[in-house]
Amino acid sequence: MERGSSPPRSRSRVGGTEVTEASPLLSLRLSVDYRNKPGVLRDVSLEIQSGEILGLVGQSGSGKSTLSLAILRLLHLKGGIARGDLLFKGEDLFAKTEAQMRSLRVREISIVLQSPLSSLNPALRIGSQLSEAWRAHATGTQSVCSVAISNALSSVSLPNDADFLRRRPGQLSVGQAQRVIIAMAILHRPSLLIADEATSALDTITQSEILGLFAQLNRELGMGILYISHDLLSVAALCHRIAILNAGEIVECGPPSQIFGAPRHAYTQKLVAALPRLPDFSSQPSPAEPVLIRA
Repeated sequence: MERGSSPPRSRSRVGGTEVTEASPLLSLRLSVDYRNKPGVLRDVSLEIQSGEILGLVGQSGSGKSTLSLAILRLLHLKGGIARGDLLFKGEDLFAKTEAQMRSLRVREISIVLQSPLSSLNPALRIGSQLSEAWRAHATGTQSVCSVAISNALSSVSLPNDADFLRRRPGQLSVGQAQRVIIAMAILHRPSLLIADEATSALDTITQSEILGLFAQLNRELGMGILYISHDLLSVAALCHRIAILNAGEIVECGPPSQIFGAPRHAYTQKLVAALPRLPDFSSQPSPAEPVLIRA
């Protein structure tokens, strides 16, 4: 499986010096408390560049899903409160109204969750669910909707024929159901896709296929991806950078070659030492970490 494409960088000249700089797609520095559990996230700082795949790895209960809810500003549904800075394309998400956030969700920031079959309505046909997902965040004719659905299904390598669209979730494999969920998430071509344990309920072969699909979406659509997982190995071949979350804090962040080859933090070292095998990076170069480069 190939990694996604390297994040794009813009070039400009300052005083005769060429500057290559990628402005962050998402920039955050957050702390999160729940009513009965303070300090779930403590001063977590992350940046994701446009077109970058950032892996966020941590054990169950480390705060991974809390961070995804905080980015979408949905923490209140779980009784959580976020403090700090949250910028998307340079705009302060904390300053936006709920109506503005509803428009932003899915159209600009979308999420794929863990359990595909439970995420779909078992009573509705796949075509109807895709149509509802599109119309919930867009207006237009049925023809425009049909084109968007066809493009999304093609992007996730699913058929667009009438037979498939008439099926109900119970008639799909788990892998097909997850591809349908991903198709719904990319209907509006969001700039950032959050995959929250999106492969943890899948068998090994299907997991590999879905990871390959995320890499493909990154390459073909230039979509930034926050890939959240408890499985360190699953992010090795996919992500440009990996952030390690432990007990509500980012303890280390770097390219896969660093995380696996020269981990700096004791917790990361323990995770790597517990792996049954290490990834082989010799045959595939590690994507460059987005940085400011002055020539």
